[in-house]
Amino acid sequence: MSEGRRGRGSGELWLVRHGETEWSRDGKHTSTTDLPLTHEGEEVARSLAPRLTGSFDLVLTSPRLRARRTAELTGHPEAEPDEDLAEWAYGDYEGRTTEEIREQVPGWTVWTHPCPGGETAEQVSARLDRVVERCQDVERALVFAHGHALRVLTARWLDLPATDGRHFRLDTATLSVLGWERESPVILRWNA
Repeated sequence: MSEGRRGRGSGELWLVRHGETEWSRDGKHTSTTDLPLTHEGEEVARSLAPRLTGSFDLVLTSPRLRARRTAELTGHPEAEPDEDLAEWAYGDYEGRTTEEIREQVPGWTVWTHPCPGGETAEQVSARLDRVVERCQDVERALVFAHGHALRVLTARWLDLPATDGRHFRLDTATLSVLGWERESPVILRWNA
């Protein structure tokens, strides 16, 4: 993380996790598979719109359909796709539940074990550090993305290792806000 960022003490980064898909509902790891929102996912995403009013200096979205559609339904069709906001690439574990993976790898979590054919925590961290850098010089940024990616983004905002994202449960179609208390990066609102 850039030393120039510390001490800035202003600005907010608003995070929206996409609405429900069939796989998120069923607990399946979803990264590159481009699934649409369920009907319920669309309805809940629409309900976020009144909470996302006002102006944002920067609006970004993962290029995946589920994040772009959530941005549209909340009134932000102008969101700029940014590949750095894509979900953690799960590789061979794409479309599998944690329980299914643990049948072969006991105790597996994305935070503590590799994803064969996918990304490492360090690779995901490097991508999301670039997002933090993009957002640091604006007063109010809004991003639409995915559960694990946003949890890593939060950890990096707080200057924590990517794997500390495991401490931030994040449900679908929720709003969270990162900001500052004096010179310290903080969570202002979470999973709301």
